[in-house]
Amino acid sequence: MSDLHSIGELARASGLTVSALRFYDSAGVLEPALVDPVTGYRWYTDEQIAPARLVAGLRRIGMPVPEIAAAVRAEPAAVHRLLDTHLRRLVDGLADARREVTRLRALVDPAQPSTTTLLLSPADLATALDAVRFAVGADPEVPMLSGVLLDVEPDGVRLVATDRYRLALARSRADVDGPPVRVFVPVALVDELRPLLDAADAWPVSLTVAGADLRVLVADRALTGTALPYDFPDYRRLLRKAVGERPTARRITVDVATLRAALADPAAPTVARDHDGTAREVTVLGVDDQGGLRLLPAADVDSDALRVGVDGRYLLDALNAAGAPQLVLELDGPISPLAVRRPDDADTYSVLMPIRL
Repeated sequence: MSDLHSIGELARASGLTVSALRFYDSAGVLEPALVDPVTGYRWYTDEQIAPARLVAGLRRIGMPVPEIAAAVRAEPAAVHRLLDTHLRRLVDGLADARREVTRLRALVDPAQPSTTTLLLSPADLATALDAVRFAVGADPEVPMLSGVLLDVEPDGVRLVATDRYRLALARSRADVDGPPVRVFVPVALVDELRPLLDAADAWPVSLTVAGADLRVLVADRALTGTALPYDFPDYRRLLRKAVGERPTARRITVDVATLRAALADPAAPTVARDHDGTAREVTVLGVDDQGGLRLLPAADVDSDALRVGVDGRYLLDALNAAGAPQLVLELDGPISPLAVRRPDDADTYSVLMPIRL
């Protein structure tokens, strides 16, 4: 056994503990080359030292065990993709943590609110508002969804709205003076502002946020309001769960006018399903023989083919709000959300929750 290494030797060579090596053996990540049938001792080859060191490094950066297992067996290009995905996850998590720490500091030691002012293009802001307005919650029992979140970044503002069944995002460029801030704008103020943008020509829109106080200047009009006093859902975490990395998703480019006409046709195929205790007519999307999108009739709904059920009215809303002649629909199975994306704008898209088939 001179060409083999004991578990203790591999532990010293790799930086993993003996207990970690036993765990990764039981998890099927790094199995020994030989297990003595009498003593149960584990033995490893020289070729397993490098994979063990890789496992140790991936463990140190907190990569999930299934991804570590994939990395150990993957080609270098695939390992780099896994590392890129995990790095994005870490960056998003750090940004979330920083925002939460800022919020907690304000709770511990309230101070005079800082002021942030944004100068925005009326056309950019109008496009962004149109892309998310349809997803604002209208249920009076859920007031924490009855507005549009403005998540101000150093070079722009991200707009987000959700009613639990759909989530819409867009972004507008802006000159930002002041610290990043998140403000939840009531839908009444959004609806008062939107028609003013069409007549604003090239004048910049000025939006000032001072604590909960909002002031918008559009040409010669001034609007004021108060931010909603609710914690908007963590949309980044929702997105990671809903449409994070989805290597199996099918991306289908659709002509919006054609799909809109098909959905609006009274003879469009639907299936009846119970959803949240209510009978619903569900539109089921699938893939045709040429790889295009088709609306599935009831006879094909229970097949093993790729399919996802959605509320057809919600899909129509998303198509209309996107404001593009072509969109990309992202299907990933009957229990995964449907993503509706603009091919020319990675920051503007919506997500529709699936209806179980």
